[in-house]
Amino acid sequence: MSFIAQPVVALFVSLALGHLIGKIRIGSVAVGGVCGTLFVALAIGQLGVTISPDLKNVAFALFIYALGFTAGPQFFNNIRGGWRYGILSFVEVITVLLLLAAAIVLFGLDAGTASGLFAGSATESAVLGTASEAMTRLALPAAEITRLQGNMATAYSITYLFGLVAIVVFTTQIGPLLLGIDVREASAALARELGAEDDTAKENGVPQIVSRGFRAGAIGGTSVGAFENSVSGAVTVTLVGRGGNFEKATTETMLEADDIVLVIGRRRAVIAISERLGAEVPLPVGANVPLVEREVVLTRREVRGRRIRDLRRLASAEQRRGVFISRIRRLGQSIPALPGTILEQGDILTLYGTDGAITRAGPELGHLLSPNAATDFVMLGLGIVAGLLLGELSLKIGALNLTLGTGGGALVSGLVFGWLHMHRPQGGAIPSEAAAFMKDFGLATFIAAVGLSVGPDAFALLKQYGLVLPVLSVLVSALPALASLYIGRYLLKIEGPILLGAIAGQHCSTPSISALVSLAGNSIPVIGYTVTYAISNVLLPLMGPVVVAMAGLIG
Repeated sequence: MSFIAQPVVALFVSLALGHLIGKIRIGSVAVGGVCGTLFVALAIGQLGVTISPDLKNVAFALFIYALGFTAGPQFFNNIRGGWRYGILSFVEVITVLLLLAAAIVLFGLDAGTASGLFAGSATESAVLGTASEAMTRLALPAAEITRLQGNMATAYSITYLFGLVAIVVFTTQIGPLLLGIDVREASAALARELGAEDDTAKENGVPQIVSRGFRAGAIGGTSVGAFENSVSGAVTVTLVGRGGNFEKATTETMLEADDIVLVIGRRRAVIAISERLGAEVPLPVGANVPLVEREVVLTRREVRGRRIRDLRRLASAEQRRGVFISRIRRLGQSIPALPGTILEQGDILTLYGTDGAITRAGPELGHLLSPNAATDFVMLGLGIVAGLLLGELSLKIGALNLTLGTGGGALVSGLVFGWLHMHRPQGGAIPSEAAAFMKDFGLATFIAAVGLSVGPDAFALLKQYGLVLPVLSVLVSALPALASLYIGRYLLKIEGPILLGAIAGQHCSTPSISALVSLAGNSIPVIGYTVTYAISNVLLPLMGPVVVAMAGLIG
């Protein structure tokens, strides 16, 4: 056992076994690697293993900065323009704080237990970092602070699973029942309103964007540009074949009835315009135009809040030719790339078409991403240092000493640097894969360090509260969701599937949105999820010090 008791060995054993345990499923819900890591770390911690606080602080700074950096582009945009969904994040915070205040008064919860209950019930692990740091600033002996942090870790490990199951069950079972909807049917109806193609095509794996060859037929005698304008740019003629030779088409190219035209567009649009053309013909080998994909960050203000179909009306005939939006990522989640989908600043659009068309259209939307981007460690270091300095600032109001702390400062700094990078992508890059690693490894390492340093005394909390904590975790998880359900339905008039997605997002629950998307059969619920997720991912961690202060004042 002495080998496992070595700090480095204990850390990586906790990560490995914890993520293995995290794969265990209860129904459709997985325990998760973070919670699994804490379970293993708590067990190994009974051997008296200690991890340097410096490692814990570095890991949390990496995690919280990367969290802010990836959320920055969407956070500021959603605060400004996504209030219809974003208000549910504020409902979550206010309701949870009221419930915690009641629990502190009724059950005498200390700052550590209250913080752990908050983090576990809201399934927001970042709260552990901001709350833990706030405890170190309390005017208490070191041993008492260690005890509070141990209570926090133990309370989190108890309540996380109950909070997770509660929100998954609510969004997939209870919520639809109270709304009186079938999630799959309602999501399919919304998708059709946004311009989705029939579900049979998706089930059979038919691509949404296709290229076909036709005889020009009835459109002979007109120009390529005139034909494309007559169908509102829904399709593009990329090649024209005449006498066995194929040439690149331009808007001025005049067509003849016997010409072969290579048409590219969304499958439904190509099928619709085929009635205006001659017979479909196979293309000779080598006649196809190479098509590529490139990602672009949407930054143009005029486009924000517009539907995809509106982009073709805004662009000139030449700008829109031969390029289509095949996928959209928002906060790492895929949302439907349908004609009626509303675009937001910070969206990452996958453009599909000819290389020349994408090179021409990309700068009109935002900044084309380099496929070989590397992490800018200069800006990464400066960003984290700026956050740490910001966290040292404090504001004294009476007996309260308000400060963001290291976690809050790094989070705010990450938000700002992420927003700046969206508008100035030449510097400060953190590729999405690198940011994901920083978040996953940073949080898992921090959680492992917390669990290992808790010590044997933490399990006294189990004897003290018994079943109180699991019951409280279900209430603190479900009641804010219930409040948001009725506010979203009757006051904000949000469509059912999108509302359920927004509730999963206000809870920062990735398992919930995964289960909901599976139930819906499409990604419509993600439209609401990304807005509330971006806001709650910032608000909830910032509430960690508030819970600690609240427990000290009324506990």
